[in-house]
Amino acid sequence: MSILSSLGRIATEFSAARARYQTERAIRSLPIELQKDIGWPEVSDTKTSSRNGVGSWAGAK
Repeated sequence: MSILSSLGRIATEFSAARARYQTERAIRSLPIELQKDIGWPEVSDTKTSSRNGVGSWAGAK
C-alpha cells in the first residue's frame, strides 16, 4: 500500500467521523420531544455507546 493511498484512506475515515459527529451534535441540540419522535438515541446505542476521544478514529477498521 502506498503512502498516498494510506493518507487518502485516513482522510476519508476522518471525514466520515467528522460528519457523524456533526450529525449527532445537531440531533442532540433538538428538543428531547423531537429526539424521541425520531427515535434518538436507539436503545442499543445507549447500552453500548462510549464516547471516543479525539483521534480515536485513527487505526479503527
